[in-house]
Amino acid sequence: MVAMLYLTNLIRLLTTTYTLMLMVRIVSSWIPSLAHHTAIRFVAYCTDPYLNFFRRIIPPIGGMLDLSPLLGFFALQLIQRSLLSLLER
Repeated sequence: MVAMLYLTNLIRLLTTTYTLMLMVRIVSSWIPSLAHHTAIRFVAYCTDPYLNFFRRIIPPIGGMLDLSPLLGFFALQLIQRSLLSLLER
């Protein structure tokens, strides 16, 4: 029972951390001068493969409006809820 609680908390921690990383990536894309900062490069390294998957599904509209983060957030929440519901069984 305690192991399930730890696993549940770990899943929540990981998805929350990745969600925050996605938010940092989105905001940093609006500020080009941050692109060379080490922390931002790390965040881009971790999040871009995930976002690129969704960019293949919905390419940026007009080359400017990228909706892939919306799909990314939705999918991440769906994965979290699915995993947590499997653990509750």
